[in-house]
Amino acid sequence: MNRKSITVMTRAQTCHPLDPLSAAEIAVAVGTVRAAGATPEVRDSMRFVEVVLLEPDKQVVALADAYFFPPFQPSLLPRTKGGPVIPTKLPPRKARLVVYNKRSNETSIWIVELTQVHAATRGGHHRGKVISSNVVPDVQPPMDAVEYAECEAIVKDFPPFREAMKRRGIEDMDLVMVDAWCVGYHSEFDAPSRRLAKPLIFCRTESDCPMENGYARPVEGIYILVDMQNMVVLEFEDCKLVPLPPADPLRNYTSGETRGGVDRSDVKPLQILQPEGPSFRVNGYFIQWQKWNFRIGFTPREGLVIYSVAYIDGSRGRRPVAHRLSFVEMVVPYGDPNDPHYRKNAFDAGEDGLGKNAHSLKKGCDCLGYIKYFDAHFTNFNGGVETIENCVCLHEEDHGILWKHQDWRTGLAEVRRSRRLTVSFICTVANYEYGFFWHFYQASLMFASIHLSESVCLDGKIEAEVKLTGILSLGALQPGETRKYGTTIAPGLYAPVHQHFFVARMDMAVDCKPGEAFNQVVEVDVKVEEPGKDNVHNNAFYAEERVLKSELEAMRDCNPLSARHWVVRNTRTVNRTGQLTGYKLVPGSNCLPLARPEAKFLRRAAFLKHNLWVTPYAHNEMHPGGEFPNQNPRVEEGLVTWVQQNRSLEEADIVLWYVFGVTHIPRLEDWPVMPVERVGFMLMPHGFFNCSPAVDVPPTTSDLDDKEIGMPAKPSQNGVIAKL
Repeated sequence: MNRKSITVMTRAQTCHPLDPLSAAEIAVAVGTVRAAGATPEVRDSMRFVEVVLLEPDKQVVALADAYFFPPFQPSLLPRTKGGPVIPTKLPPRKARLVVYNKRSNETSIWIVELTQVHAATRGGHHRGKVISSNVVPDVQPPMDAVEYAECEAIVKDFPPFREAMKRRGIEDMDLVMVDAWCVGYHSEFDAPSRRLAKPLIFCRTESDCPMENGYARPVEGIYILVDMQNMVVLEFEDCKLVPLPPADPLRNYTSGETRGGVDRSDVKPLQILQPEGPSFRVNGYFIQWQKWNFRIGFTPREGLVIYSVAYIDGSRGRRPVAHRLSFVEMVVPYGDPNDPHYRKNAFDAGEDGLGKNAHSLKKGCDCLGYIKYFDAHFTNFNGGVETIENCVCLHEEDHGILWKHQDWRTGLAEVRRSRRLTVSFICTVANYEYGFFWHFYQASLMFASIHLSESVCLDGKIEAEVKLTGILSLGALQPGETRKYGTTIAPGLYAPVHQHFFVARMDMAVDCKPGEAFNQVVEVDVKVEEPGKDNVHNNAFYAEERVLKSELEAMRDCNPLSARHWVVRNTRTVNRTGQLTGYKLVPGSNCLPLARPEAKFLRRAAFLKHNLWVTPYAHNEMHPGGEFPNQNPRVEEGLVTWVQQNRSLEEADIVLWYVFGVTHIPRLEDWPVMPVERVGFMLMPHGFFNCSPAVDVPPTTSDLDDKEIGMPAKPSQNGVIAKL
C-alpha cells in the first residue's frame, strides 16, 4: 500500500482515550497483575482470558476530542463562565483483565492503571498500578485456543477413544479432528464449579491433504466429557456404532485439481483503481470521510467497535449520531433434538470471542481497492502478546446510482454515483465464518435492486451487515436413514436446521453532546385508514407514531406487514419544518427463535425473545446474556433482568439492542462451502437533515466512452420526441 496517498494529520497526543490497547500496554497490564500474585503458585496458575481497554467516561472522551486531539472541537464541551478550564493532561489509561486461575478454578477481574508504559518497552520495569481485583463467583470465562488444542491432544491419546475409532476403521489419529464445544447449561451437572467441554469428532480421509474438508465425515455415537481445568477425560461412552460416511467426492473446496475439478476459464480481471488515492483521511484510529468522522477500536470479544460517529453538516458543524456501535453477542441454536445436535447452542462472542478468532485479511480477496489495514493486539492464554496483522479493513466501494432524474420534456438528466466507506473484519468460529461490516454512505439506496431516486431516498445512511459463510456442521446417517430435522446433502451426510442470531448494541447520541440525554425512541407503524368519510376511495394509509416511554414498553418485535421501524429522536432539536431530528432503525429480514419457551438454551439467551430492547445508558450493561454465558446457571441474566427496572426512556441517553437473525434450512448448494448469506439493518436519517445532503456530490467523469469499449455510439434525442 502506498501510504503517501493517505492524508495523515499531525497528532497532538500519542494515545487517544478510546484507542485499543497497544502491545506494550497489554504487556504492562499482564506483568502488573502477575507480579501482584500472592505466591509463585498463584502467578504460575494465571491464565489471561482477556485484556482490554477500560473505556473512560464520556466526558473524558469529550475533553480529549475538544482540546487534545485534532480536529480539536471545543464545542463538544458546555460553555462556562470565564471560559473553560483545560487540564494539562488526560487521566491515565486503564486496562481491564479477565484472569482465570487454572489451579483454583477461579475467575477474577482486575483493573490496572497504565501510568508509564514505555519504560517496559525499553527494558525497564513495568509501571502499572493495580486499582482493584475481584473474584467473580460461580462463573466460567470464555474458552481459549490453547485449551482447544490441549483438549484435542488428550482426547486423541485417550485409549478408549482410540479403540472406539479403531472400531470405525480409523487408526491414524492424524486424521482425527476434535472440536471442543462448551457444554452450555442443561442441568446442574453443567454447573460452573467445573470447566467442561463436550467435543464433536470429525475424521479426514487423507493425512497428506491439509486442505481436505474434514467436516465432511462427522463421527457420531461417541460421548466425551472433558475437564478443561485439569485436561482429563471425565466421562466416555461409545454409545452406538454409526458407520463413518463414505468420502464424498464433492467435499473439497480448494481450487482446480486440488479439488478434483476444473476452475472456470472465462473470468476476466476486475480492477479497482484510485489513481489519486482514497477520499478518506486517517490519523491513528480516527477516520474522516465524506463529512463523516468516527474512531475505530477492537476487542477480543466484540471484534470491531465504532466510536464517536458524527456528521459535519455545514454551518451546523459536527452533529453526533452515536457514541458506540458494536456486535456484542451471537447465538447459534440447532433444531435437531437428537444427540449431539440438541446441545449445539454456541454463544460465539461470550464463549469464544469474535475478535480473538479474527483473520489477517488479504488484498484482492477479502478486500478490493485502495485499502488501509489496522492490526489488532491480544493476550494469549499464557499472557504473551499476539498480533493479528491486517485484522481490520478500511476501504471505499462504488455502490451504483446515488440519485438520478431526467426531465422528459428536455431530455436533460442529472445522475450521481454512490460510494460507501466500509470497515470490516472476518472471523472463524470452528466451521463457520462471519464477516462483520459497517458501511457509511453519502446517501442510501433501497433494499431492492430497483433504485428509487425520488423523495423516498434517504441520505447519510449507516448499514450494519453480517456475511455468513464457511462449512455446515453436519451429522452422520445410518444407511437408508433420513432426518426430519435437516437436509440430506450427500450419502450418509445431513445438515441440521439451525438459526444464527446477532445482537447489535448501539449507544445512540442523535444531536447530543457528551453529557446530554435528550433522546427518545418512537415506534412507527403504517396503518390502513378505516372506511368512512376520511377514506371514501378506500386507498388511504398513514404512519402512526408511539413514544416508547419505558423499558418494559420498549420490548418490541419486527412487523413487516406494517413497515414497522423505530426512530431515535432528539427531543430538543428541530429541522426547518419544526420536526424533531432523528435517525431511524430500519430492520432487514429477521426472525425469532423457533424453539419452545422451555428450551434450555433460552435460559441463557432470553434476550432473543424480542427483536428490539431499549435501555438508558449504564456503563456496566454491555453483554445481553451477562458477561459470562459459558455454563451460566442463572436464568435470564443480563438484558432481560436489567429492563425489569422499567427505567424511563422519555428523555434519556438511549441504548438500542437490536436482535436479528437467519433461519438456515440447508441446501445442497450450501455444500461443500456455503455461499455468503447476508443479514443486517440500516440506520437512516429521519428529519435529521433539511434536505438531501448528497445533492453536492459532483458528477462522475468517465475516462472511457462507448467507442473505447467497442459499443456503438447512440444518437441523442430530444426528450419530447423520444417520448412520442
